[in-house]
Order: sequence, then C-alpha cells, then structure tokens
Amino acid sequence: MSKKIFTDEEVMLLSKNIYVKNVSNKGITYTDEFKRIFIIENQNGELPRQIFEKDGFDINIIGIERVHSSGKRWRSAFRRNGVAQLQDTRKFNTGRPTEKDLSLQQKYEKLEAKVKLLQAENELLKKLGNARKGDEKKQINLLAKEKFIIIQETIEKYKLKNKIKFLCELAGVSRSGYYNYFLPKSISTRSRQDSKDIESYTNILAAYNFKKRSKGAKQIKMTLQNEFSINYNLKRIRRIMKKYNLVCPHRKANPYRRMMKATKEHRVLPNLLNRNFKQGIPGKVLLTDISYLFFKNGQKAYLSTILDASTNEVLAYNVSKSLKIDIVTNTIDILLRSSKIKLNKDVFIHSDQGAHYTSPIFQNKLKENKIGQSMSRRGNCWDNSPQESFFGHLKDETYLKDCETFEKLVKEIDDYMIYHNNYRCQWNLKKMTPVQYRNHLLNVA
Repeated sequence: MSKKIFTDEEVMLLSKNIYVKNVSNKGITYTDEFKRIFIIENQNGELPRQIFEKDGFDINIIGIERVHSSGKRWRSAFRRNGVAQLQDTRKFNTGRPTEKDLSLQQKYEKLEAKVKLLQAENELLKKLGNARKGDEKKQINLLAKEKFIIIQETIEKYKLKNKIKFLCELAGVSRSGYYNYFLPKSISTRSRQDSKDIESYTNILAAYNFKKRSKGAKQIKMTLQNEFSINYNLKRIRRIMKKYNLVCPHRKANPYRRMMKATKEHRVLPNLLNRNFKQGIPGKVLLTDISYLFFKNGQKAYLSTILDASTNEVLAYNVSKSLKIDIVTNTIDILLRSSKIKLNKDVFIHSDQGAHYTSPIFQNKLKENKIGQSMSRRGNCWDNSPQESFFGHLKDETYLKDCETFEKLVKEIDDYMIYHNNYRCQWNLKKMTPVQYRNHLLNVA
C-alpha cells in the first residue's frame, strides 16, 4: 500500500507545526528534536499515535501508515548508534559526493557526460525528424521498431548508461517495447520473418519486372496469380513494396489539351454514351483520342488510339509525326482492316470535341462505314475517362525517353500494345487481361 499524497491545503497545515522541518505533497521531514522526543516518550510506554497527536499532528492528515513507518525507522536508528543516529542523514548517505567534494577530474567527467547526453539528444531528434514528441507537423512517421534501432545506435555511439527511459520518452515509444524488441526471442522471430519476406520479395520483384513494365500493388497481385500461380494478398504486397522500396510511378496530368483549331464547317455531336462505358458487348462502344509522345532530345510524336470501352482492349492505334487529319482517318482504316473483333451492328465511336473529330472529313469517314458518333461535353475529361486513363498508364509504363529515333518509339509502342492487351490484367475486368475479358464476354453472350 502506497503512502498518502498530501493536498496543497494539508501541506500548508503541516508546515505550521514546529516539529516539521520540510513538507511536500509526497513526504514530510521531521526535526531532530521531535525524533528525540518520540524515542523518549515511546520508551516510557506511549504509543506512536499518541505521541504524534500530543505534539500537534492530525493523524487523519498524516496517515497511520506513515506514523508507524517513521517510528520503526527512528527506533532502529537509535538502537544502532543512540541519539546521534536520529539526525537527518539522507543528504549525506546518498553515496554521491557533493559538488564541493568533487575533484577536478570528476568535475570534468561529469561535464563530459552532460555534453554527450546533449549530443545524443540532438542526434536522436534529428533522426526522428528534428521534432520532439507531440510536434506532429515536423514528426517523421517512423515505425516503432525504427525508433528502437535509432535509440540503440545512439546509446552505443555515445556510451550512455541508464538513459533508455529518457531516450524512449524523447522518441515517443515505450521502454518495455524497446526491451522486448531486443530480446533473443524477438530477434529470432524477426529473423524468421525476414527470411519469409525475402522469398516474397523475390516473387514480387519478378512480377514487378514482368515484361519490363513497372507495376503497382494490384497489378503485381494479378500478375503473380495469372503468370506465376502465386496468391498474395494486397496487404502483404504493399508491406513488402514499402520495406524494399519498390515504387510504382504515378500518372501525371496531360497539360496539352487542344491540338488544332476547328473551322466553321466543324460540327459538334451530342453525347450518346453518357459514361455508360461497360455495356458488356465487345465491339459496340469504341473510345478514341490523341496524345502527345515526347521522346529523346525533345522529339515529339502523336498517338491516336481506338479503345473498346467494354474490355479496355486497344483495337487500333496509329503513331504519327504529324497532327494532320490523316492521324485519325488512318486509325479508322486500321480498325476496319483488323481481324481482332467483329464490330457490333450498333457500333459507335466516342471522342472529345477536338478539331479532328468535329472535322467533316472524319465524320464522313464514319458515316461511309456505318459507324455512329458521340462526343463528350466541352472540357469534361470524365466523359472519356477510360481512354484518358489508358494514356496515363501507357506513359507510366513505357520508356519513351529512352527512344532515340521515331522508329524505336514505334517499336516501344507496338510492344506495349501487345503487353496491354494480352498480359496486363485489370482489377475491374475480373482481374483478367483485355483479351481474356473479351473472350469471356463472348462466351457468356
């Protein structure tokens, strides 16, 4: 049972007693005179409680436990060395010499220890993100185990002793967690986990580099399952990617939206699609657009594609050095010559309101081949989002800047189209590739 904690009011009342030398919320120091009075009266048969009450102490404030423990301590001290032993010797029996008793060498060592502690504190804070505990704006989101390792390195570097609690509080981790982390059992468990992680990393890296196209966690999961017959959950894949710093590039917005000006003859058509992309009928809803391709030494080309909205399969594409109307009309010719898929009788092609697609030449080309036409609302990229998304993935996963010539650029685009249609599984296609999903839809029709 712990001793009673004094309130501020009780401290004030106790301090008024002539036999109290010092008092705080946690303890009380009695005068040497009171200790001698206690011994004499106790030897004459008076009980400790009676002595304290007679000399002005309120037992309800002090607590009977403190009365008994003080009496026991004083009687023991008196038996060892008489009355002289009753003086307050706590200051002198700490085992630590006072500042005046320190030699020059000891003072130097003490100062050196303080400097080391300050250096250790500064280095620890720097590694933690130059922020103290609770400073959320500057704090780096380190894992607890990373902080434990930093604390251990700091202790070993500066040869600190008995400072684990201080450094743990500084880092915002528990001292028990620090000790548990370095237990032999914990080290053994982590070693086994690291061995498993290395095996997982090897498999994930193989999927990440499959067909030399970098991938995110979902792509890696589908590639592992379809190409390597390995089933990892997304949580494991993301953990391994973070642990071994496998990063998938993020798509950037295309700053180039308008490619050529429209004339008075150009005609905008209504939006027949209304974002109803996934109609489950291959060859019915086609999406088209043009994108810039920048390759080595500031060279520029253009890519026109036609995408099946139901399957995300690229049915036709055309890489050109020119933005003339031929880039889109030739893409239609490639589509019509293609044997990939039979076009639906209600087929229509959806695009933005770019000058190529409002052109009478392009629109007549579609009419001649009985292909309907639909257009997005002005300035609304979401109306053609699968096509926009495709261009984003293509630019992330190709190596356009390594292509030195136009011919090498065309070869890179050809390789990517084969990869996209036949090997790149997609989460919203039941984790199938576009070709697999197209066949799936045709089989269930």
